[in-house]
Amino acid sequence: MFKSPTDMNRVLKLIGAFLLVAISATSPAADLPTNAVSLDQGFHLLYNLDFDHAHQVFVTWQRSNPDNPLGPTSEAAGLLFSEFSRLGILESQFYADDKSFDARKKQTPDPGLRDRFNASLDSAESKAQARLAKNPKDRDALFAMTLVSGLRADYAALVEKRNLASLHYTKTSTGWAQQLLTVDPNCYDAHLATGISQYIIGSMTAPVRWLMRLGGMSADKQAGIAELKLTAQRGRYLAPFARILLAIAYVREKDKPGATQELRSLSQDFPNNPLFPREIARLNSAQ
Repeated sequence: MFKSPTDMNRVLKLIGAFLLVAISATSPAADLPTNAVSLDQGFHLLYNLDFDHAHQVFVTWQRSNPDNPLGPTSEAAGLLFSEFSRLGILESQFYADDKSFDARKKQTPDPGLRDRFNASLDSAESKAQARLAKNPKDRDALFAMTLVSGLRADYAALVEKRNLASLHYTKTSTGWAQQLLTVDPNCYDAHLATGISQYIIGSMTAPVRWLMRLGGMSADKQAGIAELKLTAQRGRYLAPFARILLAIAYVREKDKPGATQELRSLSQDFPNNPLFPREIARLNSAQ
């Protein structure tokens, strides 16, 4: 399907850009009042590296929303990012340079965490499918299915180094995102999945783009960047993700001022996250 191993690696390197928020799991904090938590709160805490409270927010939210698949989906995201943090693979140069990505090694996963991660995703998928059976236009269920496939793609690519499996999950995630946008065009978070897919394929050589189009995947790099900008500006949970992805795209396009601007804005919004100032310093050093 791919013209060369380099094309495959470029695809997977860009998929890996979904993972650039460095978080880790810790023991739960004291219980929070049920009416005092929201998923928005939890995601903001994650971006700011307040691990204890983010985890507890998700746990508390699930107790009051037991049938909503977004609860276990958020829990799975925390577990996955915890593993990435433990393995030390969340560094921007890992994605910005093809040679570095090519040389990545297959990681040794924590089997207990892997089981919990898969159990959370299975739970989210089961809850989502049950809701979709009753209402095929259930917004939360479609969003959960989009994220479930994206998280599976991330784990397959960067922990297990299962390249083809990761591409399969990425395509599935894009399909769910497209369904979600048909139901709710104002779900701007969904544009992150479709945007990164278009940017990935749009960055490939012409023969690869043609083959991917035959497989039903769009290939338009500039359209992909436009969708990332839409999520960055109007997204709810994933706006910071989109801003990080834009910074990566700017680095790849040799637009260091654009990347620096995005990272400075993120550093201001999430001052407890050392990732952003570290990447700014790296860009300044490269200049």
